[in-house]
Amino acid sequence: MTLKRRLILLVVTLASVSAFAIPRPEYPRPQFERSNWINLNGEWSYTIDFSGSGFERGLVRSEGFDKKITVPFCLESKLSGVEFKDFVENLWYQRKISIPQEWSGKNILLNFGAVYYEAEIYIDGKFALRHFGGTTSFSVDITRFVKPGGQHNLVVYVHSSLRNEMQPGGKQSTRYNSHTCNYTRTTGIWQTVWLEAVAPGGLQQVQIATDIDQGHIVINPRFYGLKGGKLQVTVKDGTTVVAKSTTPVSESSPVVIPIKNAKLWSPESPFLYGVVYEVLSSSNEVVDTVISYVGMRRIHASGNKIYLNNKPLYLRMVLDQGFYPDGIWTAPTDAALKQDIELSMSCGFNGGRLHQKVFEERFHYWADKLGYLTWGESSSWGLDYNRFEAARIFTPEWVEILERDRNHPSLIAWTPNNEQNNIDRINFPRYMQELFRVTKLIDPTRLFVGNSGGTHFSADIYTVHNYEQNPAALKKAIWNDGKMMRAHQFDIEPRLLYNTGSNFPLYDHNFAPMEYDGSIPYLVDEFGGVAFSGDRKSSGWGYGGTDSQKDYYKRVSGMVDTLLELSPHVWGYCFTQLTDVEQEQNGLFYYDRIPKFEPEKLREIFSRNPVQQ
Repeated sequence: MTLKRRLILLVVTLASVSAFAIPRPEYPRPQFERSNWINLNGEWSYTIDFSGSGFERGLVRSEGFDKKITVPFCLESKLSGVEFKDFVENLWYQRKISIPQEWSGKNILLNFGAVYYEAEIYIDGKFALRHFGGTTSFSVDITRFVKPGGQHNLVVYVHSSLRNEMQPGGKQSTRYNSHTCNYTRTTGIWQTVWLEAVAPGGLQQVQIATDIDQGHIVINPRFYGLKGGKLQVTVKDGTTVVAKSTTPVSESSPVVIPIKNAKLWSPESPFLYGVVYEVLSSSNEVVDTVISYVGMRRIHASGNKIYLNNKPLYLRMVLDQGFYPDGIWTAPTDAALKQDIELSMSCGFNGGRLHQKVFEERFHYWADKLGYLTWGESSSWGLDYNRFEAARIFTPEWVEILERDRNHPSLIAWTPNNEQNNIDRINFPRYMQELFRVTKLIDPTRLFVGNSGGTHFSADIYTVHNYEQNPAALKKAIWNDGKMMRAHQFDIEPRLLYNTGSNFPLYDHNFAPMEYDGSIPYLVDEFGGVAFSGDRKSSGWGYGGTDSQKDYYKRVSGMVDTLLELSPHVWGYCFTQLTDVEQEQNGLFYYDRIPKFEPEKLREIFSRNPVQQ
């Protein structure tokens, strides 16, 4: 059976999943997994509050609304059973929740993978929590609102004002219809909702850093209250215990675990150590158990190259926007997340730039398992950075993104913004420098690309976007008389420009943009974008098009040859893009993931590394 026929069979199989099964049944947080949990996906009741009068009408106490929706799929999606695609500013959800009797004495947590954009949680009409930020996970401790063995009424109020330019929206269209590179919106709950029972002194989160040079793992734990006792950490290679550490419960000192002859994580060998966290009481009783994993690896930049595990790493990435025809921002199944990575790898890419969307945690899990490098990006488009309040709105959500995903070995760089150029000369430059500092404080182990393809101020990698379709013209545009193409800059006085002097550029008091001088890696992290519709004739668009597969292979191969020839001055690329997304039809695969081209021929193009390593 050919790859194309296997993919078609997979798509048909996924589409035929029983409507009565719990959608997205897998545990949504695979790097921090507990056994005592209840999946709340499935049928909820809902209503659209067009007038915004829901609070006056007492909807926080509603025992059920008149319409049904399938969670965790957004209101606009086919899989939700609704497909309402007009703008919605006020939305209400409701369902009953039952608390197991055996959860008595535990903290009861209500967890949301993501809700776009502002969410308020009510239990039996009582306010429990408000969360801002449409792409990050959050938890509500509902212990004081519920009784083990009882049933309670859960109401979720959602508010979104996408068109006011004061909330990050990514590629969601601010017009009624999709247009250019803006697509169908995502409103409301769009990731798994679940209940979880945790001991009062249980483990809340961990930050993991791996030091391959000294051969140890460093763990910074955080607990749900300090109740005394011990934290026991067991590291395994399969079923074999390779290290164990038991330390007093504390948030003031890290746990350091030596790993002898460590097996390193890489795309060629994505080895993961299993990790078991156990919180022990003062009498050595296990009160909390969390199952996890860790990949030992180091990513850093030195000079104009990127290194993985102290070896040169040339990035051959593809742009992935993470949209699905039936789920919009939400993958229809866990298998679909894995499939997207496998499609990319089948074409020869070693990683993906996750573009203008915070991907589900299980995508990062599959990237860790399969050895697929990623850049983490926010959905920053739609936020007006010329307004001072933008920083106050964006930063808390960015911090939550960092804290949620910073333990995944596959994720090697952070990209908070994309192509921000129409901005003022003071607020945005200052803010980008502050983002650099905040990101490095929360996660000093990864590279920082503050503004992909836009004006740079503080960055570990200098990136540019160029959609020139002719390979010779592309080369001239990037490398002209020994000078590298600049990222978009302000119309600013030349005397205010400065060069970077290290991988951690000094802050300029005049807030001047960075000028590339060869001291950090230079990547073309968007190029290509060749539209091809094949036998699916359409009016979609790309950055240049062809009706011939032969011409497509020749053109794209020429572009890649150009970038490879420019190494080590150009140290990697990101090709646009993995799949079509609605009207933007420059993907290597159609929107439904059916191949447009022969993966083997694409692999011949994208699997090549430069001669100069």
